Amino acid sequence: MDEYRRANLALWNEWTQIHAQGNMYGMENFRKVENKLNALEVGEVGPVAGKSLLHLQCHFGLDTLSWARLGAQVTGIDFSDKAIDLARSLSQEFNLPARFICCDLYDLPQHLEDAFDIVFTSYGVLTWLSDITAWAQLVVRYLKPGGIFYIAEVHPTSYIFDEEASELRTACPYFDAGVMAFPVKGSYADQNAVVHQEVEYGWNHPLGEVITALIQAGLSLEFVHEFPYTVYPAFPFLERAEDGYWYLPGKALTIPLLFSIRARKLPIP
Repeated sequence: MDEYRRANLALWNEWTQIHAQGNMYGMENFRKVENKLNALEVGEVGPVAGKSLLHLQCHFGLDTLSWARLGAQVTGIDFSDKAIDLARSLSQEFNLPARFICCDLYDLPQHLEDAFDIVFTSYGVLTWLSDITAWAQLVVRYLKPGGIFYIAEVHPTSYIFDEEASELRTACPYFDAGVMAFPVKGSYADQNAVVHQEVEYGWNHPLGEVITALIQAGLSLEFVHEFPYTVYPAFPFLERAEDGYWYLPGKALTIPLLFSIRARKLPIP
């Protein structure tokens, strides 16, 4: 594990405790036996009952366990040992069968051999990955022939804007400029939280790079969707609509804030 991932691991171990508090991640709703997943991914993934599902970068497993509530046979993987410990605890607490693996994403072949009907990942995952080509190859490696890959993710366009500005103002490049370092200010779930890790590292991956990596790895795209809303208040001026999603003021259709991709691993002829 390189210095960037070591720093990010320390950060995510601290963030786990913060994110488990309150309802930013839907913990309170989950404890009420409500599904943590958004209507977007549930509708676009489709029925999962009886299917095996691998959740990449699962954090502390609320989405993973929500898929289990829908009948999937789930496996979650994350590099944070604190997050995986909490995921396993929640699995036992709610009597939801699940397997959780703690390892760096790129080291997963050393820990897991199975193939799955569905590989799933969502929301704020790609920016932590330095190598999208290797990521896409892992996706294909863990899909059964005919299996589907699905991602719902923050649109890379939204990452270029200053998260603290009172209006849209660019702060980062759209195109991949290599590793970027950012000072840590609490967490996106609680900016006032005390966090000892001072720097986080990230990479911006343009949508074209992500799509190309998946195609070159051997997947057949079924759709690529872009949306004018997001699932959390990414900017202080976003407004929450009745559908639960966050939009630019007046639902202005000016920039994409989310995207989703569904792709299939074709059976061998």
